[in-house]
Amino acid sequence: MNALVVYCHPVEGSFCSAMRDAAVSGLRTAGHIVDVIDLAADHFNPVMSTSEWKMYSEGSGEIPVGLKHDLALVKSAEIVVFVYPTWWGGLPAQLKGWLERVMLPGSAFVFNEKNKVRPGLTNIRRIHIASTFGSPWLYVRLVNDNGRRILARAFRLNTSLRTKVSTSSLYAMDTATDASRKSFLQSLENKMKNL
Repeated sequence: MNALVVYCHPVEGSFCSAMRDAAVSGLRTAGHIVDVIDLAADHFNPVMSTSEWKMYSEGSGEIPVGLKHDLALVKSAEIVVFVYPTWWGGLPAQLKGWLERVMLPGSAFVFNEKNKVRPGLTNIRRIHIASTFGSPWLYVRLVNDNGRRILARAFRLNTSLRTKVSTSSLYAMDTATDASRKSFLQSLENKMKNL
């Protein structure tokens, strides 16, 4: 089974990079073929250009230069794992921009003969969301986890109705102990082995 890890953090060596590595290790141990999109290492530009917006709004199905590789990986994956830090209650700009630029009409979603939106990524069977939070769980619960909402709801709408969503969340990251971080990484790796 093909798996795709979409990773977003600007600093290699961060705890999020350890999360990425744990996810990849668990998926490979389970026998999956794993591809990684590293948005920071790829210097992904999150800003949609005027010409891209025109292509998007026309719904021509044309894929802008530089996005074909990422879209091909998404379209071949049965498992997609997102690894990122939650900042300001949501996704980092590069990951949000990646969704806006890569999840295109004609690919991520399609229109039927009645002009109703239908999923275009029915190849995806599992979505896993792995994120860190500077705040404790209760605060996140009160403020809202917009990143998870975007991925578990909006992104999932582009997939099959049978697509399952699971999560791994490390809250109060700034005060987490080495032991709790290590335990979290082991838990994440184990979840990947069971996807």
